[in-house]
Amino acid sequence: MTRSLQAVAYRRPSALESAADGRLLGLETSRGATPTGLQDHPRFFSGFVTSPQIAAAALLAVADVAAARYYQPQLRASLDPVVTGNGDRLRFESFSGCGGVYARLDVLTPGLAGGEVGHGTTNVDVNNPLREALSRIGSDDPLHLRVGPDELAVTTLDGPVVEKKVPLPDRWLRGFAEAQVVAAGFDLRAELPADEAVRFLRGLPKAGGARRGAAPRWVVPVGRSLRPTTRPVPGAVCLPGPERLAALQRVLRHATALRVYGPAVGAAAAEAAAWEVVLPGMRLTLTLSPDTSRGFSGEGGVLDALATEEAAGDAELISVLLAWEPRVDVADLAAAAGLTPERVRAALVRLGTSGRVGYDTAEAAYFHRELPYDAERVEKHNPRLRSARALVAAGAVSLDGPLATVTAEDGHAHRVRDEAGVLTCSCLWWAKYRGGRGPCKHALAVRMVRRGAAAELEPPVVGGGAR
Repeated sequence: MTRSLQAVAYRRPSALESAADGRLLGLETSRGATPTGLQDHPRFFSGFVTSPQIAAAALLAVADVAAARYYQPQLRASLDPVVTGNGDRLRFESFSGCGGVYARLDVLTPGLAGGEVGHGTTNVDVNNPLREALSRIGSDDPLHLRVGPDELAVTTLDGPVVEKKVPLPDRWLRGFAEAQVVAAGFDLRAELPADEAVRFLRGLPKAGGARRGAAPRWVVPVGRSLRPTTRPVPGAVCLPGPERLAALQRVLRHATALRVYGPAVGAAAAEAAAWEVVLPGMRLTLTLSPDTSRGFSGEGGVLDALATEEAAGDAELISVLLAWEPRVDVADLAAAAGLTPERVRAALVRLGTSGRVGYDTAEAAYFHRELPYDAERVEKHNPRLRSARALVAAGAVSLDGPLATVTAEDGHAHRVRDEAGVLTCSCLWWAKYRGGRGPCKHALAVRMVRRGAAAELEPPVVGGGAR
């Protein structure tokens, strides 16, 4: 696995302190993106949290995921969560070290009081002393939340005094991109009231990881609850590695509902799913990859968008129209950019590969953020994309109507067939996954060549993207 170290600098550690009007939770920020450009320590919020104990528990749950490895748990991982100010809410996001669990806490307008929410994205320091302090917060004392340095810290401290160097796996970055593509295909499959949500989640195994190759678990809505089933019957939702929902235990006693999102059930293969606990003024969501040993980074959902120059150009146009909106409306973007909704969605997928958009299953909408990591690494370290580009450059693709032949590096010829826009291949990759983890390198190369040939026949683009 390709890894690098990222330096994350803060002016001082985040801390929970006593204040005249209650408790002050000061979350320190690192270098991040804002509407005015990069800032070393942006400030996104200063005000009160309406449910202090619940907010503390939910933030700890996000930190739990950032510090966890659900596959090969003996290897520790800890990466500071990312916070985004969207003008009307704060979003805290993290990924597990194994790349198989994505966590997001949305603190909505009803959960905040007495302050305006700014716009931008950065890392936020959640250190061990702060975790211990958060776990002791009660429900009686008011809690003042400050995301970013206070004015005194800005004017009296010269440069960062706290620096962390954290390992940043490339598959972790790719996971952020793949998770939003996967989630965009989810629909609400079940909603449980508070009592049934608590009963169901507390009945799940706490540990004892799933074995590689074990049959996937499924649950199906029955009345007000969920019932286990051994096969993907209509309406069922996959529950891969149920022990990976352990972080939700922190907030269960505050839950008002549990919502489950997933794709329409197809084959018996395992599927990703999102589990959302509804809290007063907040939502805490965990999105699970299809298997404990399978991170999001290899799902291949972004490959088509990365492989086309049209999507690259569209993404550049769409990116200037984003403004840290909490809900990115595809129809509005299409009208503003002069593009079709389909091209806008492809552009959003491509922007997602660099962490510039995420997807909120509760609102069925994209949102804008800017991850504080090197965006170019996502494409650079995607092996199937690199291999497909190499095949195209070597002239290894031969088109013959709906059929194509791709001659691999070893001289073996693979047949790629186009069936109503779906490419199938004779290679072992396609035989194993049947398209369930994105296109193989041969199908990807064929798609690149077909798009290139089609582009040569198209008339020139006239202003605003209209043809």
